[in-house]
Amino acid sequence: MFRFLVRRVTGALVILLIISAITFWLFYAVPRDPAMMSCGKNCTPENLAQIRQNLGIDKPIPVQYWLWLVGVFVGRDYTTWGHCEAPCLGYSFSNNEPVFGTIMDRLPTTLSLAFGAAVVFLILGVGAGMIAALKQGKFLDKFASSASLLGSSLQIYFVGYIAMFFFVAQLGWLDQPQWTPLTDNPAAWFSGLLLPWLVLAIIFTANYTRMTRSQLVEQLSEDYVRTARAKGLSRSNVFFRFAWRGAMGPIVTVFGIDLGTLIGGAIITESTFSLPGIGRLAVKSVDQSDLPMLLGVTLLAAGAIVFANIIVDAVYALIDPRIRLA
Repeated sequence: MFRFLVRRVTGALVILLIISAITFWLFYAVPRDPAMMSCGKNCTPENLAQIRQNLGIDKPIPVQYWLWLVGVFVGRDYTTWGHCEAPCLGYSFSNNEPVFGTIMDRLPTTLSLAFGAAVVFLILGVGAGMIAALKQGKFLDKFASSASLLGSSLQIYFVGYIAMFFFVAQLGWLDQPQWTPLTDNPAAWFSGLLLPWLVLAIIFTANYTRMTRSQLVEQLSEDYVRTARAKGLSRSNVFFRFAWRGAMGPIVTVFGIDLGTLIGGAIITESTFSLPGIGRLAVKSVDQSDLPMLLGVTLLAAGAIVFANIIVDAVYALIDPRIRLA
């Protein structure tokens, strides 16, 4: 297991390095000059040259990338901002704020949204899928399958605005979505994120309902499950001890990918509910051609997905003894 984790972590670092290099190169393929944007209307060549020097974009692209990469591990000295402690992701082109600090300020919002929604859609989706599998061919099975099909066809931005209109503006059952740190006011934190959790969970619940049902139906038809039933084991014992354990592998795999994606930034959800998370920060960075901020957000999103897959692989081996990490 240890050798497996070392290999996977090493591979993940290589992947992140490649992603950062590609993102750095793609930024310069966009015909927008951050120095010109920062210079304003009455810009002179002297002012433009000074801004380029302050931003660190007066050097060749390979040199800029090397300086940025070194700064991530050992820090970096800037003419304008002084020394930047490692991990130094640079300073924002738009507001001159440290990239790492800005991301850390936004990360609690995204983590709260991701984990809260994950709890909701796991409970609802897996629970509904289990009921549908146990009641295969009956009313509850058909209802769960139809509801999951409807839920998977909905879009977050549509459901979000409709939900805010009815449950917040008209009925007043829920509070207006907003971000409050958990340490400041737990009640306000929960009430401000409840509606985004529910809306985000609708889409994922539909997928997990269908996946759980199909996996359990497949496992219940396996020979070893029928053999266990023939030996006199109770239905619930067979379901949870054999069928459910065999169905958990694909569910855990997809959950790891989904959770990593949400941690990387639920862009549509955060934009719909005006939550100051990583997703909105990414959109703002693209609009403002803010390369340092864009690189930092991209690395966070890629890292979340890559390392979530590593954890899923390890958990998969623990769930299913037939899997061997070679």
